[in-house]
Amino acid sequence: MPNKARANLENLYRIFTVPEAPDSTLGAIDQAISDDVTGFLQTHIVAIERNLEEIEANFSSSAIPEEPTYVSEYTEFVKEHLVAQSVHTAAPGFVGHMTSALPYFMLPLARLMTALNQNLVKVETSKAFTPMERQVLAMLHHLVYRREDAFYPPWIHNSQAALGAFCSGGTIANVTALWVARNRLFAPEGAFRGIAREGLGRALKHHGIDGVAVLVSERGHYSFGKAADLLGIGQDQLIKVRTDANNRIDLKLLRQECRRLQDKNIRPLALVGIAGTTETGNVDPLEALADFALEIGCHFHVDAAWGGPTLFSDRYRHLLNGIERADSVTIDAHKQLYVPMGAGMVVFKDPTALSAIEHHAAYILRHGSKDLGSHTLEGSRPGMAMLVHAGLSIIGRKGYELLIDMGIERARTFADMIRQHPDFELTSVPELNILTYRYCPQAIQQTLAGATPELTARINALLDQVCQLLQKHQREAGKTFVSRTRLRTTRYGEGITVLRVVLANPLTTDEILTSVLAEECQIVQQPEIQALLQQVAEMGTAPGLTTG
Repeated sequence: MPNKARANLENLYRIFTVPEAPDSTLGAIDQAISDDVTGFLQTHIVAIERNLEEIEANFSSSAIPEEPTYVSEYTEFVKEHLVAQSVHTAAPGFVGHMTSALPYFMLPLARLMTALNQNLVKVETSKAFTPMERQVLAMLHHLVYRREDAFYPPWIHNSQAALGAFCSGGTIANVTALWVARNRLFAPEGAFRGIAREGLGRALKHHGIDGVAVLVSERGHYSFGKAADLLGIGQDQLIKVRTDANNRIDLKLLRQECRRLQDKNIRPLALVGIAGTTETGNVDPLEALADFALEIGCHFHVDAAWGGPTLFSDRYRHLLNGIERADSVTIDAHKQLYVPMGAGMVVFKDPTALSAIEHHAAYILRHGSKDLGSHTLEGSRPGMAMLVHAGLSIIGRKGYELLIDMGIERARTFADMIRQHPDFELTSVPELNILTYRYCPQAIQQTLAGATPELTARINALLDQVCQLLQKHQREAGKTFVSRTRLRTTRYGEGITVLRVVLANPLTTDEILTSVLAEECQIVQQPEIQALLQQVAEMGTAPGLTTG
């Protein structure tokens, strides 16, 4: 063997067998993170100095490196081009998306999980992790459905059933729920061998219908569009029902949509209730939706990816009343269970429901085994259940209750700050811990109060630009961060651009929220924003455009 090839082989052997010394480059990073993850992030993640195009330049080559290299060399690349330019999602001023600081114990446990490298598709590759994942699913099932304790022993480790499925996130969880609903609706009967065997076309023909539809509010997560596409339902049959003034599904319009579907010979497959909408954090009237799903005879799914952990709170659990009547419920652990990215779950009221989507393979997923991969869309999966189990065990119900209560109360406090500030307008009242608002100076608010529809539309178009620029500059400054979205409001009867805040990080304080508004007041002094505001001011004085 040539000397160079032998050296490469020896280096590769060392990579797989010899750990980094604590004083090596990678070892030092690992030690620094272990000692103080918050301090490490604050020190190494810099304010955004490069735009996306500049960062992309470091990742533009399609050539795979020919020779092995030193770990230390690659670590320098990671520090300069990844760590330094990453988004500090754990920062208490980062309140724009559904990410948060993580409990410190998650980091060493995540490293342990990676080192064990268990594959949850099969008991043979996850002998201890499979029972633990089944227990975690039972814990979340109990949180949602509150069945008596005696209900669970026959089901937790039953090879013929599963209380739910672990997924990489809410998207796959929602897809799994609708997949089960579809296969149960079109189950084998008589000569028809079921949709899984014969396909959607023959299933529709067998039932004498022209299609199936999924009903959800217009605030529903975009994953339902993916599900309609993947399951052959068609995105045109994802019926997005308009919401009321509180961003909850309008029950009267829901009934109208169902009558329209009936006239077209389209059957409702599933009705989706949202427990914590992504944009505004509102909760649909779940009790009423459960009644309606029963009335029309369809699957009732609740997307509680965000709001599900509210069930930990004795004070606010009532906001999700009716969720226990759902056929299936999605909860994301990497949101308000404070687990690293990549952990979602869907639980089913009926422990046998998942048998509708079972798949087997002779070499891995044999009939009668307790393999979890037989009823999950994903095959190979990491042991993320360990991190959820750790959170439930270490934080406990009381700990999660405190986190939930803090988030909701802080959102209400921030809403009050916005109401009291003359230059901001609250555009959605927080029900959980998400709210929206926009920059709209007091003088403009007064003009809008008496404006014609034409003037209102023109002013809002300019304010949209103001909010877009404000959010962009705030993001680029890297001190605090809010996101933005576009919402149709009953007040204006049209879509407007708004700023969006998510308050789940327990490190976020009232003082930080005050600084968010203060920074925004500074940003709007920039010439390009002032020019837009001046245009609005001139509009307000134009004759014939106000009602007087």
